[in-house]
Amino acid sequence: MSAALIEPEGRISEVEIEGLALMKIVKHCHDSLPSMVTGSLLGLTQDNGVLEVTHSFPNPDTGKDDDIDEEFQIEMMRMLREVNVDNTCIGWYQSMYLGIYSTTSVLESQFSYQTDMSPNAVVLLYDPIQTAHGNFCMKAFRLTEECLKMKEAAQNSFIKPSNIFEELPVKCTNPGLAKAMMLDWAPKSDITLDRLDLSTHPYLEKHLEFLCGWVDELAGEQQKFQYYTRHLARGSNKTKAGWESSEAPKRMESLLVTNQIRNYCDQMEKFTGGGLGKLFLAGGLHKEERATSAAASGN
Repeated sequence: MSAALIEPEGRISEVEIEGLALMKIVKHCHDSLPSMVTGSLLGLTQDNGVLEVTHSFPNPDTGKDDDIDEEFQIEMMRMLREVNVDNTCIGWYQSMYLGIYSTTSVLESQFSYQTDMSPNAVVLLYDPIQTAHGNFCMKAFRLTEECLKMKEAAQNSFIKPSNIFEELPVKCTNPGLAKAMMLDWAPKSDITLDRLDLSTHPYLEKHLEFLCGWVDELAGEQQKFQYYTRHLARGSNKTKAGWESSEAPKRMESLLVTNQIRNYCDQMEKFTGGGLGKLFLAGGLHKEERATSAAASGN
C-alpha cells in the first residue's frame, strides 16, 4: 500500500455497510464464480467507533504484480473524488469458499492494510456458496493487537489461534426511501418454505471433506516441528534461539490451520443443530401420519 497511514481517534467496534455497497460486493462475488475475487472498501470512521462502508469497487484480475493494482486503486479513488463519493480506503473485501479465510494470503494482506493504510482497516469476507444454500454469510475481520505486535517484531512465537483474527459485527444500513421501498416489496405471507428443506448431506459432506483436508495439513505441519525438534536435540543449539533461526518452521502456518479447523467445527455444529431439529420434526409428523393411516384402515 502506497497511501499514508491514517491515524484514527479510537478503535472501531462495529462495521456498518450501506445496502448499495453490499449489493455490489454480492454481485461481483457471484458473477465471478468459481473464481475467488477481491475489491476495495471506501468510507469513513465515525466518532462513535463505527466504521461506515459507503462504496466498494472490484479489483481487476490481471494476474500481474501488486503495483498495477495499486495504480488502479489510486485512479479509481481519484475519479470517485471528482464525483463527490467517499474516496478514503478503509479496507478490502474478498470472496471465500465455504468459510475458508484463515490463510497466509489473507493474513499478509490484512497486515499490510492495518500497518500501511489504517489500524482500523478491515476485511469483509463474503461466501457466495453458503448464501446460495440459504445462509447469508458476510463477516468482518481484523488482526488483533497481539498478532500485529508479533508480526511487526517478526517473532516466530506461539499465539492462541483464536487470537489471530478478531471478528466485528456487521450491520447493513439503508436510506429511508430504500427502507420504504423494501417494505412495499416485502411478501405478504411470512411463510418461508426454505426451512422445510431436509437435504443436509451434500453441504455437510463438503464440510467434512474440507475438514479432513485441513486436518491432514495440520498433521504435516506437526511433522515439520517434530523433525526440527529432533534436529535441535542432536545439535548444540537447544535454546530458544534455535526457534528464531530462519530454518525453523513457521508457527503461524500451523496456527492458521488450527484456526480454520475450529471455524469448520463451529459451522458444522451450527448446521447439524438445525438439521437434526428438522429431521426430528419430520420423523414425528411421519409417525403421526402412519398412526392415523393405521387407525383409518382398522376401522
